[in-house]
Amino acid sequence: MTALALPGPGTRPPLSRKAKAAIVVQFLLNEDSDVPLSNLPDAYQAELTHLMGNMRYIDRETLNAVLSEFSSELESVGLSFPGDMARALSALDGHISPRTASRLRKEAGVRQTGDPWVRINRLDAGRLEKLVLSESTEVAAVMMSKIDVGKAAAVLAGLPGDRARRISYAVSMTTGVTPDAVDRIGLSLAAQLDAEPEKAFAARPDERLGAILNYSKATVREELLQNLEQEDAAFAEAVRRSIFTFANIPDRLNAIDVPKITRDVQPDTLATAIAAATAEEDRRAADFLLSNMSRRMAESIREEAGVKGTVKPKIGEKAMGAVVAAIRDLVGVGEIELIDPDGED
Repeated sequence: MTALALPGPGTRPPLSRKAKAAIVVQFLLNEDSDVPLSNLPDAYQAELTHLMGNMRYIDRETLNAVLSEFSSELESVGLSFPGDMARALSALDGHISPRTASRLRKEAGVRQTGDPWVRINRLDAGRLEKLVLSESTEVAAVMMSKIDVGKAAAVLAGLPGDRARRISYAVSMTTGVTPDAVDRIGLSLAAQLDAEPEKAFAARPDERLGAILNYSKATVREELLQNLEQEDAAFAEAVRRSIFTFANIPDRLNAIDVPKITRDVQPDTLATAIAAATAEEDRRAADFLLSNMSRRMAESIREEAGVKGTVKPKIGEKAMGAVVAAIRDLVGVGEIELIDPDGED
């Protein structure tokens, strides 16, 4: 491409739209404005770069004319659209169902845009572990280098010892990996995620059944679990770990979160649950709650529970269920976190 020559006044030919675009971009760069040129297709970025590299200078009259035309065009634009299917799907991300978005991507033959490593890094440690195990040691080493340090440590901790050692050593060999290679690995891994069949349920089967049994009567729950153990002991054990009842509160709830529970549960309901906690494991949960709330509230709840005397089982279970439901609601909005029964802490 030859340099853009600018003839003298009166003989100046009209500038092309591409040349005007280059002038606007150079002006914005001179003004230290953020110009997101990376959003343009690669071919456009290359053409713009070549054009700017071959231009030398323009006079102020031409600059003012180009900027005035550019400003007028901006003011006349009422609404702009993405321009292609890939950008349209990205713009609608979170507004249309994942199932529809996945189908449209496959029909249009477009992949999910954006940095694939951002998407990969959002995966939980368990999913990343499966991804690592399905890849070569070299690819796994690149993954460990790209994801968050804490998440990478959790993934390595869950791998078989020999596999973890080979990957750890391979990390030391990634010095010469080029950015293009890292991008290609990220795109390949993201393509694997896109190729996975969509799941109807986000939660695991044991978590779904555990959530259902949380609201079942204790006798019904225990009978079902005993029957389930005869059919599939491993699944029954997983369901037991997913169940969170009033009796599990001391083992799963952080003591510092008890005041948040008392804020969301009516005092009368809490007093009913405390009064109904006559079984040893329920009594332990009641003591845990009382010992971690304010002394004044604990005394008030104890006094009210004493006045209630013997509580009918059905009413007591309903009150305990309300306490558990309040805890689960707080977990759902991210205000508190339950302790992992299988964790080290």
